[in-house]
Amino acid sequence: MNTKKAAKAVISTVLCAAMISSCTSSDPSETSEPETSETSAVETTPTPELEGYNLLWSDEFDGTELNLDIWTREVREPGWTNNELQEYRDSEENVFVQDGCLVLKAIKTEVDGRPYYTSGKVNSQNKADFQYGKVVIRAKVPEGQGLWPAAWMMPQDESFYGQWPKCGEIDIMESLGNDTTISYSTIHYGEPHAEQQGTITLDNGSFSSDFHIYSVEWEPGEMRFYTDDELVLTVNDWFTAVEGEDDKPYPAPFNQPFFVQMNLAVGGDWPGNPNASTDFDNAEFMIDYVRVYQLPEYDMNVEKPPMVFKEPLEDGNYVYNGDFAVAEDLSDDTDWKFLLFNDGEGEAHIEDNMAVITSTNDGTEEYSVQFLQADMPVLKGHTYRVTCEMKSDEARDVVLAVTAPNNGWNRYYPDTPVDVTTDWQTFTFEFTSDSKDDNYARLEFNMGNHGYTSTVYIRNVRYEDITE
Repeated sequence: MNTKKAAKAVISTVLCAAMISSCTSSDPSETSEPETSETSAVETTPTPELEGYNLLWSDEFDGTELNLDIWTREVREPGWTNNELQEYRDSEENVFVQDGCLVLKAIKTEVDGRPYYTSGKVNSQNKADFQYGKVVIRAKVPEGQGLWPAAWMMPQDESFYGQWPKCGEIDIMESLGNDTTISYSTIHYGEPHAEQQGTITLDNGSFSSDFHIYSVEWEPGEMRFYTDDELVLTVNDWFTAVEGEDDKPYPAPFNQPFFVQMNLAVGGDWPGNPNASTDFDNAEFMIDYVRVYQLPEYDMNVEKPPMVFKEPLEDGNYVYNGDFAVAEDLSDDTDWKFLLFNDGEGEAHIEDNMAVITSTNDGTEEYSVQFLQADMPVLKGHTYRVTCEMKSDEARDVVLAVTAPNNGWNRYYPDTPVDVTTDWQTFTFEFTSDSKDDNYARLEFNMGNHGYTSTVYIRNVRYEDITE
């Protein structure tokens, strides 16, 4: 799980109807029961057929024992990756099958007077590897600060294209225990590290209050991720390379056998550490089933799609509605967007040719209150100039940046606080990129985590290519 943050799933009506709170999911209409190592006395759940697909393998987690023909309990020391706190153990306390579910349980103990955490991780490496297919997982995640459940895929031979991230990684599902209304699907690849991520947010309930279905369709030239039959992410423009060398032939690195793995991490760079509110009595990642299907054949003759760059306006400005002449919807993905994260609270609107951002809680991160425009072009060797005017009801700072959400969150222009006063001021900065071309950069105004909640006003924003 390398700070993880991947294909068109046609989930049958039978699967959707199976989304109930119990692990045991069966339907008399489901057929194609796979072979398992369970004894014949165990009642097994039939694995459903999917139209157009062949069942490659599945585990319905019937019985009382982990199927070791498919899974290995992985053993890792604390801090193995992402500064996570847990020790992954080959222990039936941390990894067990119960009531038709695989349960990965995090346990808090004490060693030398300090908290010590153990947890569970399983993988199918060298037992059930495959290249291309559809993976469907039904699971329920735990709730609690610092808990980090994930279902993901890594290559059977991580050294084939080079160690992470060059090898590639497919994250079918991740959730953070501090906010289980959000689920993430991501791919990682390349050198330098690049990623593409999709999210889905529930309007009602959470991913910890019930079971949900997560899937990926992985094909030679495209991956599509779904949650509960809703498209979350489509990707087809990845790469991999060794620093300073040409890219490997597309569709590397996702043209090699991968395996499935699932784990429940504790702490780490992304979720943060647990605190007194974390309930370890209920720290259980429950997986009802894992099903892997394949199409009868795949078209291997694929080409990487060309990059499409945003066109500038007639005056050379790449910021659309930079004069705020249109009172647009700031919650969609067109032009300007307003976002809140990590306890940030506030609202934004456009009036009188300016954006007005009001916050009541600045949250725990600089991006907790964020105003941005995406799809900014950044070409290697090009120089860009950004200008804007800002003021505030009270003196405060605003952090400006040009970021790379698809390229490891690099900063083309670093996070830079500027002092905003009650009078209009013009702010200007320039930067030159020495990175790969990027058509998905973001111009960000970040107003979180600095102790300010005073209203910010922004007008006349420009982003120009001034390369000679």
